[in-house]
Amino acid sequence: MREQKEQKFALCVRSDDCEDLELRKVYQVLPDRRAKSEGYLRIVDDSGEDYLYPESYFVFVKLPRKAQQSLVVAG
Repeated sequence: MREQKEQKFALCVRSDDCEDLELRKVYQVLPDRRAKSEGYLRIVDDSGEDYLYPESYFVFVKLPRKAQQSLVVAG
């Protein structure tokens, strides 16, 4: 049986008045190599959609599996 890949999450440490980001909130990060190579992260923001934001707005955090499951946006 194949193990499910661990999700990535990041803490918002800067938002520069972005309406769909909240400081000190943890967001799900979706894989996007191209965005990462250009200094961006694909974040599922407070609108429920995924958008690109500067990587400098976030700090990656490691969460227990139960916490990850409660934060993952169904899709």
